[in-house]
Amino acid sequence: MAASPKGLCPGHGAFFPIRICFLIDDLALAGTETQLLALIHELDRSRFRPYLCLLRGGNAQSRGLEPSNCPVMRLGVGALARPSAIRAAFRFAQFLRREHIDVLQVYFPDSTFFGIPVAWLAGVPCRIRTRNNLGHSLTRLQSCLGRLLNELTTSTITNCAAAKSALLDQEGTVAERVFVLENGVDLERFVAVPPLLLRAAAESKTIGAVANLRPVKGLDLLIDAATRLAGPIPNLRFRVAGGGSDRPVLEHAIRRRGLAGKFELVGPVHDIPAFLGEIDVAVLCSRAEGMPNCLLEYMAAGRPIVATAVGAVSDLITNGVHGLVVPPGDPAALASGIKQLIKDPELAHRMADAARWRVREQYSRQAMIRRFESFYEQLGRRCATKTKPPSGSRLKG
Repeated sequence: MAASPKGLCPGHGAFFPIRICFLIDDLALAGTETQLLALIHELDRSRFRPYLCLLRGGNAQSRGLEPSNCPVMRLGVGALARPSAIRAAFRFAQFLRREHIDVLQVYFPDSTFFGIPVAWLAGVPCRIRTRNNLGHSLTRLQSCLGRLLNELTTSTITNCAAAKSALLDQEGTVAERVFVLENGVDLERFVAVPPLLLRAAAESKTIGAVANLRPVKGLDLLIDAATRLAGPIPNLRFRVAGGGSDRPVLEHAIRRRGLAGKFELVGPVHDIPAFLGEIDVAVLCSRAEGMPNCLLEYMAAGRPIVATAVGAVSDLITNGVHGLVVPPGDPAALASGIKQLIKDPELAHRMADAARWRVREQYSRQAMIRRFESFYEQLGRRCATKTKPPSGSRLKG
């Protein structure tokens, strides 16, 4: 990789390019990873130089998702308590110093516990945590460690006000150091999605969801709702795109409820726009969320939505305008919302159009990139005294 000297940007007081290292456990077909890869791909290379470090990075899926326009480093850390993690920490610290990294941004607990202390010891001036959920899966130990790491963290990023509020409550983080940077969706991917058809109530319809198969995503509630609707609306079928550890449990529930042939777990789907183009109602049934990427995708695809009132859902969707918002953990309310949109196709069509308009106006991928670039520029002012360019290096492998 050819090194380039930093230059002072007139009027900004920041030296460019600002060198940003992103540290994450692995890459996967999930919301956080997708947003990160989009950010790396779109950052203005005249002002920002991204690096990607993977705490593990050894599995085939992660390697297949590695970006081609960014240096990649795999640390191969299997567990933080092993001696190999200490060796990896020394290797990572050497890399941070050698490349004169200005900003380290970490994702997920393991990468946070590993990366923040190493970056502090290595003298990285800006050390950023990313927490885009409500902390629903955090253990007591992880919460305590998070409080300790706040002393070494210069800023924390969340993707919605609900996630920020949860972080303040759980860890006592200083509010002025927590910044809300909302997600965005690549609207170009959804241009070819066919418009929603105004089908008669008696026609067969498909209810769809994009979700990892984990308990927090509430797919057991969708199975319960499907059971309630199977009698009154027998021409419905349900399809869920996503993989995960909960698959055997969900498959058993589908068989036990007599929904075999009507409720399909299709596995991971690469072409989400094509999947959404084949459904009539999109559902988010999570028990907890930050700012759900799938909800932005539903809106971009112009699909009528039933979503549980978790995280940023009520910020994205005004109930009755852009979709229907129902209480979390309530399969009866979920079923009622789906039934309402099925029985009233004109209402469903109006809401789908309103949702698509809203996401185009406020939540495009370009708008998200601008938010992050502005944030990094502010951080760059803190790094303006670092003018020495790094030596070239080849990180991938």
